[in-house]
Amino acid sequence: MTEATPPKPSLKSRVASWIDWVFGFAAVMVLVAVCSVVPGLNFLSLGYLLHVSGTVARTGRLRDGFIGVRKASVIGSVAAGAWVVMWPARIAEGFWRDAEIIAAGSRIAMLWKAGAIVLFVLTLIHIVWACLRGGRWWHFLWPAPLKLHRWLKSADSLSQVKQALQTYVLGLRLPFYFWLGLRGFAGALTWLIVPAGILFAATRAPVGGAVALSLLGGFLLLLVVMHLPFLQAHLAQTERFKAIFEIREVRRMFLRAPLAFWLALFITVLLAIPLYLLKIELTPRELVWLPALLFVIFIFPARLLTGWAMSRAQRREAPRHWFWRWTARFGIFPVALAYVLVVYAAPYLSWNGAWSLLEQHAFLVPAPLMAL
Repeated sequence: MTEATPPKPSLKSRVASWIDWVFGFAAVMVLVAVCSVVPGLNFLSLGYLLHVSGTVARTGRLRDGFIGVRKASVIGSVAAGAWVVMWPARIAEGFWRDAEIIAAGSRIAMLWKAGAIVLFVLTLIHIVWACLRGGRWWHFLWPAPLKLHRWLKSADSLSQVKQALQTYVLGLRLPFYFWLGLRGFAGALTWLIVPAGILFAATRAPVGGAVALSLLGGFLLLLVVMHLPFLQAHLAQTERFKAIFEIREVRRMFLRAPLAFWLALFITVLLAIPLYLLKIELTPRELVWLPALLFVIFIFPARLLTGWAMSRAQRREAPRHWFWRWTARFGIFPVALAYVLVVYAAPYLSWNGAWSLLEQHAFLVPAPLMAL
């Protein structure tokens, strides 16, 4: 007998799944951006972005680079759901404060105060219960009081919560992302420190020496930019720190997918250059995560394409035709040169001056506004 074909999900289920995915992706971008502006936690954000490249390089599927979206949707749903259900309590609090302004200590003011407190407590219970049920956005639409009553009577309710919370936290793989980000940062800094240091010295040198140092530093940075995105993806794929220095392996992969490598580098540079405009003026500290969110949104597709280019190279055994190899070589040079010119001009545009040469947000932590 043939196995029965599983029923297709209903339209309602597909819409709910799509909304859940959107919440998750938005939560991932916000969480990575917030981590990127916190010293120490910024290695988590870099590790996540590197893992995106490494995963796509292993599987060859761009959709596999959207890592942790379903898990992060819980955080996004909790944040959005809590914000919505808190509105009645906020409105009641506003009426109470207005009543206090008009007639402080009056009976009406006391009633609004009591009502605001009751609404706040009920809302807090509703939020906690929605989180215990799974934290999805639909759990905030209805409190399910009968289910809450049965759950409270259950003997192992607290142990279930503890187990679920432990499983969720372990599934975040925070130590893995931190260690990967730390190694990716150290490896990229090793490659960048010499050309960036020479360019930094050029800003302090006399005119004659500054020109020579700028040309030398720019040439070295040009060579680094051509290879570093793929070296970082190679590290993330193999999870070996030495992989970020295996430049010959990356060059061999380039021969098997030259146009894909060119496209990945082009998108990386294209999306990185406009971000330098955000460094012209100092961002207030309380709003620093907003431009960091823009940095992450721009860098994420570049990491996806870098992994995709490497996966194409690994699926092929023989180098491509010489015409495509040299076409990509001639195309990569102006792309990398454009990035070098922008980096060279950054000290004269950025509020952080010459120190902005160390803020290579395309390769280091994705929040250069913190000058890390």
